[in-house]
Amino acid sequence: MSPASPVVSAPRAILRRLHDVMASRATVQAKLNKVVRAIAGAMSSEVASIYLLRDGWLELYATEGLAQEAVHVTRMALSEGLVGNIATNRTPLNLAEARAHPDFAYRPETGEDVFHSFAGVPILRREQAIGVLCVQHVDPRQYEDEEIEAMQTVAMVLSELISSAGLVDEETMARARAQNTAPVRMSGTKLVDGLARGMAVFHQPRVVVEHTVAEDIEAERKRVTDAFQTMRQQIDKMMSQAEFAGSGEHEDILETYKMFAFDEGWARRITEAIDSGLTAEAAIERVQQRTRIAMRKTQDPFFLERLHDLDDLANRLLRIVAGRMGTAAQAGLTQDSILIARNLGPAELLEYDRRFLRGVVLEEGSPTAHVTIIARAMGVPMLGRVKQVRDHVYEGDPLLLDVANEALFIRPAPNVIKQFESHIALRARRQAEYAKLRDLPAITADGTRIELMMNAGLRVDLPGLSVTNADGIGLFRTEFQFLVSAALPRREAQTRLYYDVLHAAADKPVVFRTVDIGGDKAVPYLKDDDTIEENPAMGWRALRVALEREGLLKVQARALLDAAAGRELNLMFPMVTEPWEYEQARAIVQGQVDYLITRGLPLPQRINYGVMMEVPALAYRLDELLPKLDFLSIGTNDLIQFLFAADRSNPKLADRYDWVSPGVLRFLKMVVDQAHAAGKPISVCGEMGGRPLESMALMGLGVRRLSITPAAIGPIKNLVRHLDLAKLRQLMDELLTRPSPDIRHRLMKFAEDEKIPL
Repeated sequence: MSPASPVVSAPRAILRRLHDVMASRATVQAKLNKVVRAIAGAMSSEVASIYLLRDGWLELYATEGLAQEAVHVTRMALSEGLVGNIATNRTPLNLAEARAHPDFAYRPETGEDVFHSFAGVPILRREQAIGVLCVQHVDPRQYEDEEIEAMQTVAMVLSELISSAGLVDEETMARARAQNTAPVRMSGTKLVDGLARGMAVFHQPRVVVEHTVAEDIEAERKRVTDAFQTMRQQIDKMMSQAEFAGSGEHEDILETYKMFAFDEGWARRITEAIDSGLTAEAAIERVQQRTRIAMRKTQDPFFLERLHDLDDLANRLLRIVAGRMGTAAQAGLTQDSILIARNLGPAELLEYDRRFLRGVVLEEGSPTAHVTIIARAMGVPMLGRVKQVRDHVYEGDPLLLDVANEALFIRPAPNVIKQFESHIALRARRQAEYAKLRDLPAITADGTRIELMMNAGLRVDLPGLSVTNADGIGLFRTEFQFLVSAALPRREAQTRLYYDVLHAAADKPVVFRTVDIGGDKAVPYLKDDDTIEENPAMGWRALRVALEREGLLKVQARALLDAAAGRELNLMFPMVTEPWEYEQARAIVQGQVDYLITRGLPLPQRINYGVMMEVPALAYRLDELLPKLDFLSIGTNDLIQFLFAADRSNPKLADRYDWVSPGVLRFLKMVVDQAHAAGKPISVCGEMGGRPLESMALMGLGVRRLSITPAAIGPIKNLVRHLDLAKLRQLMDELLTRPSPDIRHRLMKFAEDEKIPL
C-alpha cells in the first residue's frame, strides 16, 4: 500500500492531532472529546468512543456518534458486552456484525441500534487494560488490519494521556488486575530444595513506556538504529562465547535471537511506527503487541515458543533504547524477593543481596548446572524449567515457592497461604530433628559407619561444616573462584582461599579438586578462539585445559602447597580419561614440590593424590591406575550423562533416564568393587549422593563415603541410622543379578517396609 493511502496515513494524522490535544490547556474531558472527534474523522467512522475503567466498571467517557446523554451514564462490568470482552482478554475485536457475537450487549441509551460493524482495542497501561477504544459503522464490514493497527497506536498514546491526567490511578489498576488475574499454580523441576515467600522481581526488569508521542522523528530513528547495532553486537558476542558454543537447547535460543535481531523486516516495522509519530520505545512496544496478537492466533506451540524468544529480544531492545541495561541486582533488593529469570550465571546470582533474596525461579536451569550448585551453597531455593513463567507473573506479585513439590504459586489464595505456612512450620520441626543428630555418628542400625562429607566451593559454604558437623569436605570445587572472577585469580588470592578452607576445617580432611573450567563453565579470560565445540561437555575442559595450559595448574598447585604447609593435602584431578593424564598432572604438581624443596620452603606433611572418575572409559583402566592412587572419587553428575549419552543441561532429557537403572548401578558396582579389591578408599560426589533413595542404593553397592550438600547431611544421616545395611545389600545383589523393570519402586517398597525415612 502506498504512503498516500488513507489507512496508512490515519495514525500519522491522528498522532499529530493528539500531540496538539495533549499540549493544550483544555480540561481532560474536553481533550478526550477532541480525541474521539479526531479518530472518527481520520478513520471516516460514524462512531468513535472511549470507555475507561473506573471503580471496577467500564464507563463511557467520551464519544463521537453515540448519544451524548450516555456519557458517564453507560457503564459495563468487565464480564459484560463487547467492551468488557476486549478489556478482559486484552485483545482487539473486529466484527462485521456486532450483534452476532455472543458477548454483544445492547444499551438503548447510547442510540447504537443503527450500527452494525464494530472494532475495538484495549487501552493498556503496564500490561493491564485501563480502557477500550472502539469505532462503529452503520454498514456491515470487516475492518482492515491496518485500521486495527492504527487504533492500537492511538490507544498507546491515549494510555499516556489518561494516566497523566490521573483518570486511572494505581489503586484502580491494582483492583482491575485483581479481577483479571486469578491465582495461578505453575510446575517446574526441583533444582534446590526449600520453601520461599516473597515478591516477584525480574532479573532483567521490564521497561514501562512512559512517553509515546515523538518530538523529533529523526532523533527517534537514530536511537533505534543505534540500539539495533548494540543488540546485534551483544548477540554476536554471546554466540561466540565458549559457554554457548556447540549444540543444545541454548543453541536454538541464540539462533532464534540472531534470526530476529538481524531481521530487517522487524527493524523496518519499528521504523515505520516511528514515522507515524511514536517514540522509539513506543514503536518497539507497538510492533511487539502487533506480533504477539498475530502469533497467538495460531495456538501452535512452536510459534508460541518463538513468540517467547521474540519477547525476550524486544525487551532487550527496549532496555538498550531506554538506557536501562542494569539487572535487578544493580538496582538492589529492598524486601523479601523471589527472582524470576530465563537463566542465570553464577556471578549474576552472587550479585544479589542475600538478606532479601528468598528464592529463584528459572524458565530453564539444570540440577547440575554451576549456578544451581552456587544457589545450593547459598541456601537459596531454586525451581527450574517453569515454562513461560514471565507470561503469568507481574513485577511485585506475591509468590510462594515450594520446590519439594515442584510448585510456584502466583498471587496465592488465602487457603494456599495457610497451607504453605503449615509446611514452613513442619520443615522447621524437621530441621530441629536433624539438628539433634548433629553430634551423633552416621552409623547404620547394624553397625556400619558411613562417612558423610560436604561439598563446597565458596567461603560462604564453610560455616556448613560447623552447622552439620560433617566429617570433612569431600569435594572443594576450586573453579568457583575462577567463575566469579573477572580475571584469572592471582596465586596469592588462591592461597588465601585455600588457607581459609583448611583453617575452617581444622582437623577434618579437605579434598581439593583442581580447577574444572571449560565446557559449561567457561570463563571469558581463558578460551580457545580457534575452536567451536559442538559438544563442550566432551571437549576442551577440566584437566584437559590444565594440561594444555600448564601454567594454570602450576600456579594452582603452588597455591595449594603453600596453603597446606604443615598439614595433609588431599588433591584430586577431574575428568581423567587415561592413566597418562593423571601421571602428567601429578608430575606438574611434583615439580612445584621440588621447587619448594630446593628453596627450603615449608611443605605439606603428606600429599594424597586422587582422581574424580567421570569418564566411563577410565573404569576399564582402573587396574593400571588404582595402584598409583591414594583414593578414588566418583563424580556422578558427568558420569551419568556420559553413560546415557544425555546432556544433563537439556530439559528434554532431564527425566528421561533413571539414576537407579540397572545399567548405572551395575557400572557403579564394578567400580566400587575394583577400589575395594585394591584397598583404596572410594567416595561418591555429586547430586546422586544427596538424594535419599539414590544414596541408599549407593550404600547397598558398597559405598561408605558420600560427599553431599550441607543441606542433605541431616536427612541422609537420619536415613543411615534407620538402615539395616545387610538387608539392603541382599536386595541390591538380587536387583543387579535379576534386574527389576522398576528398581526405584522396589527400593521405595524396601524403605517403606523397613521404616526408613526417605
